[in-house]
Amino acid sequence: MGKTVVVTGAASGIGQRTAELAQVMGANVFSVDRNKPDRPVGHFVQADLGSEAGVRALVEALPSGIDALANVAGLSGTPGRAPTIAVNFLGLRALSLGLAPKINQFGSVINVASIAGFGWRTNLDRAKKAVAVEGFPQDVEAYCDDHDIHNETSYPDSKELLLLWTYQAAHLPVFKGRYIRVNAVSPGPVETPILRQFRDVLGDARVNSDIDRVGRPGTANDIAPAILFLASDGARWINGTNLACDGGLEASVMADAMDF
Repeated sequence: MGKTVVVTGAASGIGQRTAELAQVMGANVFSVDRNKPDRPVGHFVQADLGSEAGVRALVEALPSGIDALANVAGLSGTPGRAPTIAVNFLGLRALSLGLAPKINQFGSVINVASIAGFGWRTNLDRAKKAVAVEGFPQDVEAYCDDHDIHNETSYPDSKELLLLWTYQAAHLPVFKGRYIRVNAVSPGPVETPILRQFRDVLGDARVNSDIDRVGRPGTANDIAPAILFLASDGARWINGTNLACDGGLEASVMADAMDF
């Protein structure tokens, strides 16, 4: 692979497996997490993506010459709406924009979204207004109030905003002007350490129904190769796309939504 890859959320789950696989493929990996793992992959940088100051410090700590940024870090919604929105959307966006000058021409940004963000189309007006707010708001609670984001819906809301921003970001001059591609990967339920938290947020019935539709939950090994494919030269003509990596779950939900 021979690329320099930054992976956030690299202490566990999908982020950890993405960092490990990238290193096996020959990448120079910078792994980022709030928690220091027992066995860090590559160059470990401890950072908090939930604040503007934390993002700024991370941007300063990372080198130039990045080929791919894999935005895997995320919260399940259990910490509440402000931390969830801050990490899953506001911090991710700020990090991507902040690192853009350090990303090589023809580089790539990959955002890990979710099937939970499927409702962005229904909530388009709200999502557009929320995404239109530039920068990292000083008062994230007030931001949530302004855009009707509640504790119990903060996870799907964050992924709706992330998907909409991904489509927008693919054509922002800061990325498009240097042929930096911006895409998303949307997993369904995945057997990771925070799956139990997703059950608490979304409910067992929703999670079990999603798993039943496709036969089994995904694993980190199912998702990491999709992320790294979008980081590779093999995806050089893929931009502004959401790749459903969910065993067919989105297709099933879409069929129900369109009644066919």
